Amino acid sequence: MTIDYHVHLEEGPYSFRWLERTSQALEFFHSDDETEKGSKQQMTCHLQRLAQRVKNGCYSEEWLDLYLEQAKQLGLREVGIVDHLYRFQETRAYFERYMRLDDSEIGQVQRYWLDRVMTENIDAFVASIQQAKEKWRQHGITLRLGIEADYFVGGEEELTALLAGYPWDYVIGSVHFVDGWGFDNPQTQYLFEQMDQLSLQQNYERFFKVVEKMILSNMFDFVAHLDNFKVFNYQVEDRAFLEAWYKRIAKALTSTETATEINAGLYYRYPVQEMCPSPRFLQTLLEHGVAFTVSSDAHFPDDLGKFTSANTELLKSHGVQAVVSFEQRVKKMSTL
Repeated sequence: MTIDYHVHLEEGPYSFRWLERTSQALEFFHSDDETEKGSKQQMTCHLQRLAQRVKNGCYSEEWLDLYLEQAKQLGLREVGIVDHLYRFQETRAYFERYMRLDDSEIGQVQRYWLDRVMTENIDAFVASIQQAKEKWRQHGITLRLGIEADYFVGGEEELTALLAGYPWDYVIGSVHFVDGWGFDNPQTQYLFEQMDQLSLQQNYERFFKVVEKMILSNMFDFVAHLDNFKVFNYQVEDRAFLEAWYKRIAKALTSTETATEINAGLYYRYPVQEMCPSPRFLQTLLEHGVAFTVSSDAHFPDDLGKFTSANTELLKSHGVQAVVSFEQRVKKMSTL
């Protein structure tokens, strides 16, 4: 069973870097264009496609079709498309309550970021994926509708209300904030640079405590990138500290029967260049019998399926015989 269960359609902020990356994705699928390479005609065609993509948005059928094309090319049998909860305007009050958005340097950076990624409507997202399911089925691929929901301690009731009433196949829990700080934002990476080992370890502990509470809330079908606090490769040197937390997280997952993933996103998109979870963390989770799925954490169609096959083989090498998938929030085991 070849799957990719954590796939995004895009993400701002909408900078020239975003425009360049979108352009690269379109070029990937039109590399066999018959127009002469490097010609004005080729550039004109490419700019027209890019302008159409920006105009129609990330929930358009033609953008989703690129994901379908890549899934077919890779032989995937099941794909789960999600979006970050912070993409939706309906969730503004939730994020404003728990993010640091004051007049400090961090607060201003995060306000700028939130205003530029929170551009979409949740109903439009749900409708586009639900509508696409039949088309994907006709091509032999099961398409699932998911949501990646940021967890904040104390926000459980509000988050439950935000997620209610939608036909999710699964809900992913994730932690991107520690005490209101979005630690994976490159614009705030300098905070890591100011930490000595003691301070870094204390922040890792804050992060892991939130992850543990997220799991124990029993709100999520699976939880994402369990050790993504390492995103910029600032690592704790105390192995015993990490081992203790790996075991605590593993026990929380098994006690709540919550699954997790091998997520490739940090491996190919961030400085740490390591899967989530790390090899040692993965070993601990497997020893405790934690259930897994596999994810590329793609944000563009040409990244769909990245390393999912390799991570599936990695699980098989550890004796794992099945991965989890979901339909209407009911867990299923899919044989590898």
